[in-house]
Amino acid sequence: MPRPKGLQLSTEMQRISAATSHDPFTVLGLHPSTSSPATVSGANKSSWTLVAYLPHARGAVTAEVDDIEVALTQLPNSDFYVLEHLAERPTRPYQLHWRDEYDNAFKQHDPYWFAPQISDYDLHLFAEGRNWNIHQVLGAHPKTIDGVAGVLFATWAPGAERVSVVGDFNRWDGRCHAMRSRGGSGVWEIFIPGLALHSVYKFELRARNNGAVSVKTDPYGRHFEVRPNTAAKVYSPAQENPWNDDKWMNERRLWNWQQRPFSVYEVHLGSWQRSDDNQFLNYRDLAHRLVDYITPLGFTHIEILPVGEHPLDDSWGYQSTGYFAPTSRFGTPDDFRYFVNHLHNQNIGVILDWVPAHFPKDAFALARFDGTALYEHEDIRLGEHKDWGTLIFNYGRNEVRNFLIASALFWLDEFHLDGLRVDAVASMLHLDYSREPGEWVPNRYGGNENLEAVEFVRELNVQCHGQHPGVLVIAEESTAWPQVSGPVYLGGLGFSLKWNMGWMHDSLQFMNKDPIYRQYHHDNLTFGMMYAFSENFQLPFSHDEVVHGKGSMINKMPGDDWQKFANLRLLYTYQFTYPGSKLLFMGCEFAQWSEWSDKRALDWPLLQFERHQQLQQSVADLNGLYRAQPALHERCYSDSGFDWIDCHDNRQSVISYVRQGEHERVIVILNFTPTPRHDYRVGVPDAGHYQEIFNSDSVYYGGSNVGNGNGLITDAEPWMNMPYSLSLTLPPLAGIVLKCRDV
Repeated sequence: MPRPKGLQLSTEMQRISAATSHDPFTVLGLHPSTSSPATVSGANKSSWTLVAYLPHARGAVTAEVDDIEVALTQLPNSDFYVLEHLAERPTRPYQLHWRDEYDNAFKQHDPYWFAPQISDYDLHLFAEGRNWNIHQVLGAHPKTIDGVAGVLFATWAPGAERVSVVGDFNRWDGRCHAMRSRGGSGVWEIFIPGLALHSVYKFELRARNNGAVSVKTDPYGRHFEVRPNTAAKVYSPAQENPWNDDKWMNERRLWNWQQRPFSVYEVHLGSWQRSDDNQFLNYRDLAHRLVDYITPLGFTHIEILPVGEHPLDDSWGYQSTGYFAPTSRFGTPDDFRYFVNHLHNQNIGVILDWVPAHFPKDAFALARFDGTALYEHEDIRLGEHKDWGTLIFNYGRNEVRNFLIASALFWLDEFHLDGLRVDAVASMLHLDYSREPGEWVPNRYGGNENLEAVEFVRELNVQCHGQHPGVLVIAEESTAWPQVSGPVYLGGLGFSLKWNMGWMHDSLQFMNKDPIYRQYHHDNLTFGMMYAFSENFQLPFSHDEVVHGKGSMINKMPGDDWQKFANLRLLYTYQFTYPGSKLLFMGCEFAQWSEWSDKRALDWPLLQFERHQQLQQSVADLNGLYRAQPALHERCYSDSGFDWIDCHDNRQSVISYVRQGEHERVIVILNFTPTPRHDYRVGVPDAGHYQEIFNSDSVYYGGSNVGNGNGLITDAEPWMNMPYSLSLTLPPLAGIVLKCRDV
């Protein structure tokens, strides 16, 4: 084919065809002829030139320009098509018409017509790490621009030489939709007209440092294919508003959680219940089943293990690749909205386990996203968790902090979640976490504190609490780091609550002992009160305690079956009467014998047996007690809400204490041996008639029904620094709660 006179292939065109061009918008689309990328002889300086690159076109290509169809000229030995000498700039986006080698016809607007869409202000805020709505800028967003519907794609990849959007719509060919560089921001963008919702896509990136080409899923993707596929899907929320939880949301803003009951049922959605053929349930089905089950149990909230998209079931969601997308295992984002909305309408809150501490090395995701250590550290002494085989976020990079904080706010805003449980906080705060000497890099002061992570955590909490009053941000933090739940303005980290890992470990270690030896480990019960009010604590018996060979909760208990169940009821009585909010993992409430497995549903058939039903009922009644008695929740985080009566009776393994509310109090006595204690004297602060309002040894719970059913009258005999005392019966391996009724 002879070369048309006056036209030649430019160097930049050669880069485009080789998929190495840093900014194809300088060539493609519509340009004044005087600055046209094709050299034009004798062109009118006021005319316009249209250049298209169509690597899959065969035969004639035409353009519909202001309702007039005109032919384009193909440059020889290339896939470039040129229309010269347009006297005036088109008044609206033009369309290209062409056919491929299979004679399929295409009619589409040219992506290279459209001007940049992301504002300089958004890019400026992102560079500062303070664009809290960056998820509304980066990613894939259906839009209508210049009257044309399509999808605006954008991603952050400062180390890339070229970035393209690829998908079924362009044969996964990175030459077809190369993106526009937004300069020093490191952001790339392109608007692709006519793209349908649910189209699958990824980003193809060519690294500037070595020319390596990789295909990555969207870090800001809103919806993904079902694993094992990993592409993102163009997504837009349903037009009809699924939310009708205004009552819940308005009350949450005014919720004084420090003086109200807060008990949490922790759930792994993939294994709580399953279908008859062992398949995952949909978010909607799970919502109804959970409400029907949890409501009688009395938990105020559920906490779900991470549901951000993740490729590996075995990770339980803790190795996330989708920080802005509920996993498609259980349905669509709209299905998840329904899930939260339904629980809210049944007065159950929803807390999400969220993982900003690390991310997996999967090649399709964040790892070396643009060919460089972009989201992680280059130095593995800073950037890798060897224990978990994961990478650590670079909290010192503004855009990375912005990514994570925007993710947190996204879940709270888009899905009305009531809080975040932040996983593995200790690993974030300590540079030497699970590292030997020489395997970590000290901070600028020579210490082991990760100063950048500390600032990230503080900003996270300031933004979450500031933008969403009433939400909780809960730290899983296992060290003695000070003021984890202290206010940021006083030097704290700003979390609402901290998991009390010390109390949990001490309690389980004590309960695991044969009762005959418990007298030698009495400090496991009492030491926790030395620090109980140094933080706002939550008392967790979580999924971590029933996996990896640790045994189920019931199997941690010593003795025969009767004693195992009695011990477990006693432990839960201790938990629900001890200062702090409560958390219990699914299956623990009915004494599942086997360790938790994510591969199957809980052992629900156990509930056909009476003793499992009875334990479940005891948990429901403990929740009811906790909610009904202000003394058990009004001063949960203040030392004014707790007083020891007797913490010294190690020989009999008995402890007793007062729980105090604003106007009421209750007495708790716990007997950790299988020996009933008759005529056991305990001091009390008030004179009057005391009644048992809870007894874990009740026959209704499968106990021996030993107790003080007719109530007790105080003696005017001081005891253990209390002005009055009671002589009572302590049931075996049981706890009782007493309340004074005026004589």
